[in-house]
Amino acid sequence: MTATLRIQSDWHQALRRDEGEAWVSCRSPGKPTLYGSLTSHGLGTDGVPDIAASEGFVVGEVTKKSILISCPHENVSTKFLAPYTTFCRIHQKSVTCLDISSGGGLGVSTSTDGTMKIWQAANGEIRRLLEGHVYDVNCCRFFPSGLVVLSGGMDAQLKVWSAEDASCVVTFKGHKRGILDTAIVDRGRNVLSCSRDGTARLWDCGKAACLGVLADCGAPVNGVAVGTADGSLSLGTPEKAPSEREVGTEGKLLLLAREDKKLQGVGLQSRQQVFLFTGSDAFNCCTFLSSTYILAGTQDGNIYQLDVRNTNAPIQVIHRSGAPVLSLLPYRDGFVASQGDGTCFIMQQDLDHVLDLTEADCDPVYKVASWEKEIYTCCRDGIVRRYQLADL
Repeated sequence: MTATLRIQSDWHQALRRDEGEAWVSCRSPGKPTLYGSLTSHGLGTDGVPDIAASEGFVVGEVTKKSILISCPHENVSTKFLAPYTTFCRIHQKSVTCLDISSGGGLGVSTSTDGTMKIWQAANGEIRRLLEGHVYDVNCCRFFPSGLVVLSGGMDAQLKVWSAEDASCVVTFKGHKRGILDTAIVDRGRNVLSCSRDGTARLWDCGKAACLGVLADCGAPVNGVAVGTADGSLSLGTPEKAPSEREVGTEGKLLLLAREDKKLQGVGLQSRQQVFLFTGSDAFNCCTFLSSTYILAGTQDGNIYQLDVRNTNAPIQVIHRSGAPVLSLLPYRDGFVASQGDGTCFIMQQDLDHVLDLTEADCDPVYKVASWEKEIYTCCRDGIVRRYQLADL
């Protein structure tokens, strides 16, 4: 674990005022936390504040929405980014999941207020209300077309919706307990789900049928991801010929983030275990960085990077805080991660600093979604935030 810089959540508003102040801190394992402050000396003609840092901290580039802070003593730098826009009126309570359509025009989100809504990504204006689940909806995502939505709920049902008229076109039943995550195979003739009942299932959208139980883990499966596997990886051979209704499962690896501290890899077509990695705590989420590298996040704040060809030991373990890792998303040549303490950050190979997406304070950031150079987050405080990375 390296040193971590933090900043006051409302720094952007505070530092736009003359003589406004915001706190900043640098936490390093095994050392006392270093605290400091940033002070604004008014706005320049370009609307960018003139900011000075207290001893131990250095202010780098400042723009209208971002500030680069360094702590030379710990050799760490972080660029803090304020949201470009915030949408407060989509839901009344915590926003638990969201996704952005492939064209970037629409968003879909679920909330503890019991609703699932489709909205315009540019302004948060609500377009459709998707009604049909009983109890809370846990997860939602767009199909690659951007015209269809897949959702999973505490009612153990998986549903497919038209984003155009809000009709529910397919309902899948088979899980015994709430559905926690979903994935889409290729263009979406087949979809995947995982559940508190410990199983992961493959479904045929055209026939509204279950094509098989891919894994029965004996513990809740919190997250699922599917990707094309590295060609050198042996995915196993199916015991019997796959159904002709199975489309795009060949050469795919399924990742299962399990509550029992295990990250499991399964050949999607073979249904056979490829690897089983044990982590420090329950795995909450997982994703593919490439056909070779994967990421998985745990309840105690660890992000494991693994090579699927050899999962005996992780390539690296990233730990910025002990808060649960709730969401992981590949982004450019790195990834975005969100945690239960309100932190949401981007790590990229070509950057010598971390990019922190700020303003969520201490409320968990449940999910991140991206479209081109924009990132959207959803949070317990009920706000959807939109960040623009174009100028970074």
